[in-house]
Amino acid sequence: MRTRHSAFWRYTAFQVPGWILAAVAGWWLHRSLGAPLWISAGLPAAWVIKDYAMYPALRFAYEADRRKRIEHLIGAVGTAVEPLAPTGYVRVRGELWRATAGGGRQIDPHAAVEVVGGRGLTLSVRRGVPPRAAKDSAAARP
Repeated sequence: MRTRHSAFWRYTAFQVPGWILAAVAGWWLHRSLGAPLWISAGLPAAWVIKDYAMYPALRFAYEADRRKRIEHLIGAVGTAVEPLAPTGYVRVRGELWRATAGGGRQIDPHAAVEVVGGRGLTLSVRRGVPPRAAKDSAAARP
């Protein structure tokens, strides 16, 4: 049975190899180059402090998200690359996806589409930009 680990412990586990490497480097500095003991011990200590100082900025990357990749695209706006009659290709967030037009209607090339679902590796899209996305894109223009 797998237990669910928090982002903090997942982050910590990924930092351990770096800590070991810093400790080995500190030992090597002391033994080979005659570095003072405080430098040899300070290197791994500074490395650990650096890692925990970076945690707030990197935490989101270690949070578990059980959703499938295709589920992250629901609600995203894209562009039809070719006619969807009812199947074709769309570009969403810079990626080319196979898509099916909802309701079996044809969608023209270069038309705006919104992702409403997905099955396997095929998106389900509908024509047009949702009102909220249209306002956001209009506000983003200079």
